[in-house]
Formats: sequence, C-alpha cells, structure tokens
Amino acid sequence: MLLTPRRRGAPGPVARRRKAALLASAATLCSVCLVAAAAPPVPLGIGDRLYPTLGNPGYDVTSYDVDLTYPGTNDKPLQAVTTIDAWVTADLDRLNLDFTHGTVRSVKVDGVPARFAGAGEDLVVTPAERLHRGDWVRITVRHTSDPVPAEDQKGDGGWVRTTDGLVMANQADAAHMVFPCNDHPSDKAMFTFRVTAPNAYTVVANGLPGGIRRAGGETTWTYRTQHPMATELAQVSIGRSAVPRREGPHGLPLRDVVPSADREALEPWLAKTPDQIAWMESKVGRYPFENYGVIMANATTGFELETQTLSLFEKKLFTEPAYPAWYVESVMVHELSHQWFGDSVSPRTWSDVWLNEGHATWYEALYAEEKAHRPMADRMKAAYAASDGWRASGGPPARPKPPVPGQKISIFRPSVYDGAALALYALRQEIGRPAFERLERLWVRDHRDANASTGDFIELASAVAGRDLGGFLHAWLYDEKTPPMPGHPDWKQDPSVKAAQRPAHK
Repeated sequence: MLLTPRRRGAPGPVARRRKAALLASAATLCSVCLVAAAAPPVPLGIGDRLYPTLGNPGYDVTSYDVDLTYPGTNDKPLQAVTTIDAWVTADLDRLNLDFTHGTVRSVKVDGVPARFAGAGEDLVVTPAERLHRGDWVRITVRHTSDPVPAEDQKGDGGWVRTTDGLVMANQADAAHMVFPCNDHPSDKAMFTFRVTAPNAYTVVANGLPGGIRRAGGETTWTYRTQHPMATELAQVSIGRSAVPRREGPHGLPLRDVVPSADREALEPWLAKTPDQIAWMESKVGRYPFENYGVIMANATTGFELETQTLSLFEKKLFTEPAYPAWYVESVMVHELSHQWFGDSVSPRTWSDVWLNEGHATWYEALYAEEKAHRPMADRMKAAYAASDGWRASGGPPARPKPPVPGQKISIFRPSVYDGAALALYALRQEIGRPAFERLERLWVRDHRDANASTGDFIELASAVAGRDLGGFLHAWLYDEKTPPMPGHPDWKQDPSVKAAQRPAHK
C-alpha cells in the first residue's frame, strides 16, 4: 500500500511450513474452541500483536471459491457463496471464520447443515460432528456482501464504490468485510472467483481467466490464481471498463482495467508497465506471478494498493497535471515491486509489514534515482533527519505502534515506509552494494509463495554477509533511536526537518 500524502490448488509444503510458527503459537487458543455446544460463541484470533483478533486457530485454508452476484448497482448487497477448503490442525467442536458486515443465510460443513452465530467480527460455526486434527473439511457459507459501509466502518476498506461499479481494498484487515475467511496473511491459499453481473459490466479479478458464460442479461466471469494469495490481496473489479492487453517481458500477459471512456487518455501510462517490469526483474529476478496489470479506478481512496497481479490506483493520479511524470512512474513501481515484496513473499505477522513497504519504497526511490536523476542519498538524508520523530510517533520500523482506534490502516506510518527504506540503505552501506543486491534476489527466491519474518531477513542477511548482523539490524529495526548511518557520520537528527517522502501536493 502507498498512502496518498494529499490525505496521508493448495499451498505447497513450503507455504505450510511458513505457517507452522503461527499455528503453534495459536495452539493454546485452540482449547477455547473445544467448548461444550451450549457455551456462548466467542471471537478468536491467532494473537497478532497489531490485529489480535485476526485469523483463527485450528485449521489451515488451502483454497477459497468466492461466488458473487452483482445486482447492477453499488448501493445494494451482492448475493454470495463462499466455499473454503482447509486442513484441520487441532480437534475442534467449533471453528471460527472472520466475517462481518454481511448477512449469513446458511452454513454447511462437508455438505451437512451446521449451526452458526456471530461473535464480534467472527462467524462461529458448530458442525454436526466434531472435527479432528488431520481432517480435510469444506465449509460453504451462503451470505450477502454489502458494499455500503456501516457508519462505524467508513474508510476501513473492503468494497470501494467507484463511479460505475466496485473494486476491493482489503488491506490490512478488511477482506472479512467482503467474504468469510481466515483473514491473516500467514494463511495464504488459492482462490477462484465467479462473479455474475449484468452484461454491460466487465469483471476482472486476481489470476487467469477461467471462462465467460452468458445467460440472458447476465454474464458470469471466472478467474483462478496460480499461486497462493493472502486474503488482504484479493481483488475483484466490476465496472463499465475497458481491458487493454499487451505483452510484458518473456511473453508475460498484461491486462489493465480502466474506465472505457478514458482508455485512450490513459494508454501512455499503461504502456510504461512492460519496461517497469523489465527494470524490476533486472534488480531482483523474474516476475513471480502468472500475469500483471493495473486498475485505474474512478474513486477516492487516499492510497494506492498492491492487490496480487492487479495493482489498484486512483485514476486521478494519472490525470492530475500537477503530478510530475517521474513521480507518477515511481508510484507505479512502488506498487509493482510489492508483487515480489508483500505478495509473493508475504509477512508472517503485521509487525513485519516493513518488509513490504520498506522494500517498495526502496525500489520506488531507486527507480527515481536511475530514471529521473533524483538522488536516493538526498531522500535518505532527509529521512534520517526525521527518523527519530517517526519512531517516537509511530514506533520503529519492525515494531510499529498498534493502529489508532477507529483508524485501522494507521499502522501505515512514515516509519514503515521511508524509515524502513532507511534501514535498507544502512544495510547496503554496511555490507556493500554487491552483497546487498545478492541478498535481495535470494530473499524473493527463497521465500517465494510463502511467508517470512524480520528474523528470517536478519538470518539471510547475516548468511550473505558472512557475519552476524543481528545486532546491527536489530538496532535499525527495533531501537527507539536511529543508529549512526554507516559512511555518513555527518548525518544528524533534526526534529524541524519534515522529510518530503512525496511532493506535498500528493
């Protein structure tokens, strides 16, 4: 995610191993699931430090099948059926799903009707028979999916209403406002989307198209991912859209989603994507997914977002003449780089979000340096001057403060953007450019389609450098005060400096 400063098949064994630590840490919570049928339902979570009620213990999702029917207006609920296949990892009398802001019609477990009740933002399901560790289970939920936010949920994400339809913005904890799920990035899964809409609308979702079926005045569009995906990265665009197509490097399929009336005007920006992908591949290796594209939505969100294989942008980023071209392109690269950092390699906990945003900011700045002659050192020096203030207000990069009540995306503060990129700059200064570039390539290769933590990054960096970097990186990522910058003893903290992460008008 890049905040806009104007408002500031089943996963393979590697993916399962990446989840093991969180599943183990949640084991004590599983005893809460083993309650008598008469006990009241309770909300659960896996204990994430920033979002403690997100995710649920006792199972590991392998796939989602999300079936949505759009009524042709964005102020009425969609009818939906979500089917979840999962491995049971602990004996359960009940299982919890994250779901809120929708009406549940029925729930079946392995085809048998199950009892259900709400608890907080959880849907608590009681199957007819107890589930046992090692079972394969299918949960089918018939529900509505409401694009109109509740009064206390405005700005929280989920469905975003555009001038002609809908898009999704689920980061960090809003996918469960759209469909029932295990809404934590540690539980990645395969996705299938089936979306039915009036014939005048075009639907695009994550993954590759799986067919189009027309019946009367409606069309059903199917998409399937080829790689596991975190729930917060799910994307469905419904609108009166054009879908320009082109090829990227090595024949990579590219498809974009733009308002039909704006296709010609936006084409010069769309045409930049192949070269941007080639540039990123030259830095970190082959693009990790089956296709790519951008959605230019006619909506006001306050951010751009890296949904998997489809990056979401506000259309006005590309039509506002005050934004310099170099800046717009660097924002495009910021979201593109998330396909490697955040989407393919996903954070194990939300405290690891700096691994997403710090790297995306790093490549945004590097692209601006190489393509627009905007020196990274100047940006990093300004960030250094402001860094202690960022740490005081928002926490250090790898230990961000919890979100402000009522502002769930407020973990996305300067410390996890330029503050985290500053830590990467310090690391490159410490180990040298060749070792740093090797580390980046190994990071996305070794953790592809999986989850990784700050500890994993420190371990790999130490291996690449051939020495223990634990103390060095711990200081940069966790300390309340910013350490001295290697190679720049003259850089000082200056509370009066407000580092310009992006142009003030943006």
